[in-house]
Amino acid sequence: MDSIDRRTILATGALALTSIAQSRPAAAQAGPKPMFPVAAITIPIVGETDVFQVRRIYCIGRNYAAHSREMGSDPTREPPFFFQKPTDAIQNVAIGTVADHPYPSLTKNYHYEVELVAALKSGGTNIPVEQALDHVYGYAVGLDMTRRDLQREMGDQKKPWEIGKSFDHAAVLGPIHPASKTGHFSKGGISLAVNGVVKQSSNLLNMSWNVAEQVAKLSEAFELKAGDIIYSGTPENVGPVVKGDVLLCKIEGLPDMSIRIV
Repeated sequence: MDSIDRRTILATGALALTSIAQSRPAAAQAGPKPMFPVAAITIPIVGETDVFQVRRIYCIGRNYAAHSREMGSDPTREPPFFFQKPTDAIQNVAIGTVADHPYPSLTKNYHYEVELVAALKSGGTNIPVEQALDHVYGYAVGLDMTRRDLQREMGDQKKPWEIGKSFDHAAVLGPIHPASKTGHFSKGGISLAVNGVVKQSSNLLNMSWNVAEQVAKLSEAFELKAGDIIYSGTPENVGPVVKGDVLLCKIEGLPDMSIRIV
């Protein structure tokens, strides 16, 4: 009888648990679901079918001495500083194309800034400089587009100038080239031409803080992770563009990148 009683108790308990589970709302059992889909932001990788999913966009300000001086700063005393752009500000530009780039709202002084972009495959905090490049997956040609009048207006008022840097299509770049194929970029020409006239021309050697140092410095303030990209600063002679202008960006060792302002 004891065994029958135990079987009866176990069967009764199982039925009770099944009844309770069936009485719960289906949504509660499944867990919370997103209200709406949010697209993943990705960058093509040259020679790969996989894509690079972007987590954060970091930018370094005034990282070439001559550009620092033209922006009214003293490069001999200024440590690196950083700002961010939203990930969905990215505009991908395919190799060999001239992509249409919309002139943004609110500005009457829209500027180009050509930059080397580093893409991270891993990260951490307080990364030593000598280990920093181990975290870099690859590189791309980038444009940090800037609503200069809004940036300066906010700066003059001692307010954050995010509105000058963080807007739709503000982070233009070509596809990522794996460092395993290109090597790391510590030197080489970097330039930008508008309608065939060279406006910016320098060398990556002229960066005040190289990519390894930028990664190390950033990791002191943030936990860097795979998917982060870093716009590494622009040379001197930034300037305005208007609708119809064609920009051609060059970094030695990478394919050219070009956009048309529309």
